[in-house]
Amino acid sequence: MAKEGIKVPRMKLGSQGLEVSAQGLGCMGMSAFYGPPKPEYEMIKLIHHAINSGITFLDTSDIYGPYTNEILIGKALKGGMREQVELATKFGISSADGKIEIIGDPCYVRASCEASLKRLDVNCIDLYYQHRIDTRVPIEITMGELKKLVKEGKIKYIGLSEASAATIRRAHQVHPITAIQLEWSLWSRDVEEEIVPTCRELGIGIVAYSPLGKGFLSSGPKLLEDLSNEDFRKHIPRFQAENLEHNKILYERICQMATKKGCTPSQLALAWVHHQGNDVCPIPGTTKIENFNQNIGALSINLNTKDMAELESIASADAVKGERDASGATIYDYKNSDTPPLSTWNAAR
Repeated sequence: MAKEGIKVPRMKLGSQGLEVSAQGLGCMGMSAFYGPPKPEYEMIKLIHHAINSGITFLDTSDIYGPYTNEILIGKALKGGMREQVELATKFGISSADGKIEIIGDPCYVRASCEASLKRLDVNCIDLYYQHRIDTRVPIEITMGELKKLVKEGKIKYIGLSEASAATIRRAHQVHPITAIQLEWSLWSRDVEEEIVPTCRELGIGIVAYSPLGKGFLSSGPKLLEDLSNEDFRKHIPRFQAENLEHNKILYERICQMATKKGCTPSQLALAWVHHQGNDVCPIPGTTKIENFNQNIGALSINLNTKDMAELESIASADAVKGERDASGATIYDYKNSDTPPLSTWNAAR
């Protein structure tokens, strides 16, 4: 059973010196993609509650809003809160004129960083991710500019999100990568084949986003009943009728096991991510304090070998049907993120 008032442990994220709370807070849904933006005062209250509860690793991005989530975080960190957190944000996805574009050239990297610093109203970003990989620009070029930003003291650590193993290796040779952000949960496990082993070989921390399957592992099919027309989850193949009947079996089996363990389905699913290793930090998002409290309870759930084996059988290769992202969005995932050789870039100049 999850305990009240648990102490949130700290963990080393990667091998470069960054320490964070063992669970983070994904802030995207407060401002974007999961329906209309939530009231600012309520979200600031939630962020303060999270920090006071021991969650100090906050995750945002310039594309969330766009821009409004970073502004929200900046406001929430006033009054001495900034010193209590490790702040992560991202660049690399542009939505200018309603057109989505992945950009990784040096001028864009620098301009994005300067703009994020201003919106967050901070002097330095603790962890700065390339949100998606620009397959037109050699990763060495993008990393070169990020390395300069580290030297200038504008960012402390560098991360990549949805990057292939080859891209991670090439980037790591330019400057050590501290963390890779990837989708990892009981219904998104393909990263275990190549990406997770690559991170562990290189001493790179792992940040698991959507550890609750974008809410499905918390609520199951009934999640769809209350989604607004603006919620992008309505367009995800896994949530479509032709796949939902199959996918609800996974949720039902998790519910059955959670009942035996004396916890909620979301706590069980989140505990499974925590038990993947002490180099993994999940960042579940929420907009409600009661859901946050439930998520933090996952830290006190112990899963033994038998429990893990049962969950492995529940989350088998054929347990889920449908792509994990909205139609067309998969072109931006790690499987399609290799970049051109550096030599081609140099030869063109």
